[in-house]
Formats: sequence, C-alpha cells, structure tokens
Amino acid sequence: MEENLKIPAHVALILDGNGRWAKKRGLPRQMGHKKGCETVEQIVEDAARLGIQYLTVYGFSTENWKRPKEEVDTIMSLLKAYLLEAIDTMERDNVRLCFMGDMSVLNDELKALVDHCNEISAKLDGCQCNICINYGGRAEIVQAARRFAADCANGNCSPEDLTEETFETYLYSQGIPSPELLIRPGGEQRLSNFLLWQCAYSEFYYTDVLWPDFSKEELQKAILAFQRRNRRFGGLS
Repeated sequence: MEENLKIPAHVALILDGNGRWAKKRGLPRQMGHKKGCETVEQIVEDAARLGIQYLTVYGFSTENWKRPKEEVDTIMSLLKAYLLEAIDTMERDNVRLCFMGDMSVLNDELKALVDHCNEISAKLDGCQCNICINYGGRAEIVQAARRFAADCANGNCSPEDLTEETFETYLYSQGIPSPELLIRPGGEQRLSNFLLWQCAYSEFYYTDVLWPDFSKEELQKAILAFQRRNRRFGGLS
C-alpha cells in the first residue's frame, strides 16, 4: 500500500465465481460456496485491519432463489454456520454484522440469529460488515418509495419533502455512507442489481480472480487502484 493515501471508508463486494471455482476442480458447486464463505470470514478480518469502516457483501440476491433447491439450501446452511460463529467472535474482534434485504422470507432460526447479531452489533464500534441477503437494488428502491408514500398518506410528510437525502433514510443503508469502491471478482463487469442507488459515484474495480481465491493481496490491489483514481463527481479536478 502507498503511504499517505486514503483508505476507502466503505467497500462493497460482489461475491462472484464460487460455482466456477468448484467446477474447475471437479467439485460440486456446494464446495465452491463453502470455500467462498471462508473467504468472506478472512476478508472481513483483513478489511478491519486495513482501516475499512464499512464492508458490504452481496451474499444472496432476490434472483438467487431461482437456483436449484439443493444449492439454495446449502447457501442457507452456510449462512447459519457463519452467523453462529460470528456470534461467538464479534465482541472479541469488535466487528459489527448488519443485514440488508428482506429478511421476512428467512426461516425462524435464521431470523433469530440475525436478530442476535444485531443486538451484539449495537454494543460495538468496530468495522461494520453489511451482509446483503434476499437483496435486490430495484426492490430496495421500490420498498423505499412505498414507505415514503405511506408516510405521506398518513400525514407524516408531503411529496414536496422528498429530497435525495430524505429518500436515503428509507433505504436499507440508511446512516451508512455510500461505497467509495465496489469490487467484483470473477471477471464479469456488471452491477447485477446491487446497490443501484448507493453506487452512483463508486469507483469500480474488476478482477478475473474467482471469489474463493480472493485474498488480502487482491483487496490491497483494488484499494491501490482506487487511490490512483481521480474522483471528480461530475466536476473538474
């Protein structure tokens, strides 16, 4: 890392390539997801040590329910194991876990684990890892619009009160700064319905490295590329 250069406060990650990683090794896709989950654990630790304040990971999208039931069940089982381990380590590591997405579709056991993680996080002040589960960027914007409309209908506000800043308070990410850097491993170059509102001015970094092989060194490469960007936000240097 270059000295005296800014570490992005918020980094977003699209976890892509688990299935291809497994296929290259002649393994079932489930093994790719298992290795990918282990990578998440390590990268969260690495991000905290590097001084990143917020890390948002795309764990399971609203579209991922279309995958075979066996694969979905595996992902949910891995999520359960991850949350159980996190409950035991969050206070030790001072890492907060927060969740973005529609949690209503999760089973009762997962909902209880999510709630427990939220309770622990409220006591901590370290790096915040936002896990997006049953998340879709378009769905987030629609539900935010519905919540604002409901407040208008109830007389709590009027349409004229709506500004970008007001609208952001209705998003899952309320209170969290927008990502400065979005990293997508796996070689694809698209947002895939991830943080559509929040990534309006994010710097994008793509790599062919599949997610299970993503490492601290790859994270540092992405941050270095970010540090060399000239961020103008529509203005001039």
